[in-house]
Amino acid sequence: MKIDRLVSIIMILLDKERISAQALADMFEVSLRTIYRDIDTINMAGIPIRSTSGVGGGFEIMQQYKIDKKVFSTADLSALLMGLSSLSGMIRGDELAHALAKVKSFVPADSAKDVELKVNQIRIDLSPWRGNSNIQPYLEMIQTALQENKLLTFEYIAHHGNRTVRTVEPYQLVLKNSHWYLQGYCHHRNDFRLFRLSRMSKLQMEEEIFTPRDFQKPQLDFDDIWETMHTKIKIRIHKSVMDRVLDFSSYEDFSPDGEEHYIVDFPFLENEYHYDILLSFGNKCECLEPLHIRTEMKRRIHDIAVLYENK
Repeated sequence: MKIDRLVSIIMILLDKERISAQALADMFEVSLRTIYRDIDTINMAGIPIRSTSGVGGGFEIMQQYKIDKKVFSTADLSALLMGLSSLSGMIRGDELAHALAKVKSFVPADSAKDVELKVNQIRIDLSPWRGNSNIQPYLEMIQTALQENKLLTFEYIAHHGNRTVRTVEPYQLVLKNSHWYLQGYCHHRNDFRLFRLSRMSKLQMEEEIFTPRDFQKPQLDFDDIWETMHTKIKIRIHKSVMDRVLDFSSYEDFSPDGEEHYIVDFPFLENEYHYDILLSFGNKCECLEPLHIRTEMKRRIHDIAVLYENK
């Protein structure tokens, strides 16, 4: 949007002593003519910009014109830059690039090193080590659909491999437990639903524009529900899978059992997901109690063995 570009240009000029028209055009992917029109607009708004020609020439804000940059503290700026840098690594777009440029322009020269140090103290990388290559382009398409109120269509793989075609009004992107979700109103279900991006395929943004309805935020905090639903089971694990088990249990739940094993109070719900977690530890994990869960694990392991015997 033009207003975003104008504000970004002002912030860049505040941050730099001088910048060429070509550099601005390349930065915002517009023509030189557009940049010159933007500079005229900024001048008309009362911010005096001087242009110089020749080698090393360009645009700069006149030295006597001052804008207070002390709106944010060093800690504020560090937090903003950390968050924007993390998000821009996963979702690309002009808005994030412009926002980064604006925030950086507020960093005083004498605090630049301190801010950079604080930003680099924490690295938030939202991109996966490996996995579905569609996630990033899907994020960008959904972001565009959110901004323009456009319908999305996609194939969705639900539980037990059921595949359906959905038409959805997008309302919110959600990052939960390292997975991206879309919260939207599903025309197929006539209700709000939360869709995991990794289960989507053939995502398309339609030309049809929808009128936003009252948005129902998804239920994302299940701590209270989890406390009432889960139970603790006892498992015996080899130390080689301890790091993986720590993704689900705290270290206080571990008790040494000899030199190479631990007894763990493991949080568990009797569903496919949690049985699959136990099975994923292979022969490095044994369910000790309760008896009915141990018996169910034996049945599942037997079914797996039969599957391989028949090949």
